[in-house]
Amino acid sequence: MKYDEFAFFNQQLAAMLRDGIPLEGALQRLCQEMRRGQLRDELQTLEADLAKGTPIADALAPRQLPELYKRMVLVGVKSNDLPGALTMLADYFQRQNNVWTRLKGLLVYPFIVLFAAFIISCFLSYILGHFIWNSLGELTNFYNSYDEFYGRHTTAPTTVGLWFPPILFGVVLVASFTALLILPARQALRWRLPAFKEASLAEVASVIWLMLKNGVPFGEALKFAEQLEQGTRAEKVIAHWREQLASGRGKFSDIAAADDKKNPKPLFPPLFVWTVTQSGEDMAAGFKHAAELYQNRALYRIEMLLYSTLPCSILLIASLIFSQLQPVFNALTTFIKALSY
Repeated sequence: MKYDEFAFFNQQLAAMLRDGIPLEGALQRLCQEMRRGQLRDELQTLEADLAKGTPIADALAPRQLPELYKRMVLVGVKSNDLPGALTMLADYFQRQNNVWTRLKGLLVYPFIVLFAAFIISCFLSYILGHFIWNSLGELTNFYNSYDEFYGRHTTAPTTVGLWFPPILFGVVLVASFTALLILPARQALRWRLPAFKEASLAEVASVIWLMLKNGVPFGEALKFAEQLEQGTRAEKVIAHWREQLASGRGKFSDIAAADDKKNPKPLFPPLFVWTVTQSGEDMAAGFKHAAELYQNRALYRIEMLLYSTLPCSILLIASLIFSQLQPVFNALTTFIKALSY
């Protein structure tokens, strides 16, 4: 699902609901203007179920839509402010689209560099091994036979070192693709790599803020955030927060401090906790500030990493060429020394 398209859809849907158009009619009109795809099919099925009189909770349950979206729509209906909930959801998905699109772009560039390095390395190994290296070996054998009378001997070069760089780049490329395809590995990297971790912190804070802003109790907001982070490192931390809240701790600083004592390097840094607690009793505003802070930090890190990838890729390619030509230079040096005797 494209989050930017989904955000635009919800903005239009909220505007139509404010104008007094019924939900079923607004969905039908918007679906007619959407291009074909999974999102349109899901929304058309939702509109058809609502037109049949199916309760909105039952109509939303089987739909392949984000869990946060389904939960927040029900909260908006319950609070009689569905347009407001849809507007907040549109802003949330638009921000998520901006951050994760840049993060995906940050991943694509290194893969392109690795793939290009692998191709160049294979090409150099083939050229050096089948033309230059074989010629050096033939010359070495010729002069060995010529100099047998003088008792001199030059070792013929081998091609083992020539194929080490492409093998290394191939292993790194396959390992990187495998790590991204395996869900547990991808989730682990999301909470360890700097820019991805800050984007994940912003996402968790945004989810909790959305639910608190629409009147959901803090405990239920934490439970839902825990469900969304199932299988990640954040799941255990948020579950521990819920336990502390259930035990009577009301302030978020006390809840997070209990987690800090258990972990020397907490997953949610002190700045995150401090930003939330600075808003006092208005915990929704605190999580909103934390979401904005870490979203901006993630975007800044992404920009810095993107700027650094170009010089790093140039250095990588230069190092690759030098490492593959060095055995040739060493063989030529040995060969010239043998001729100078």
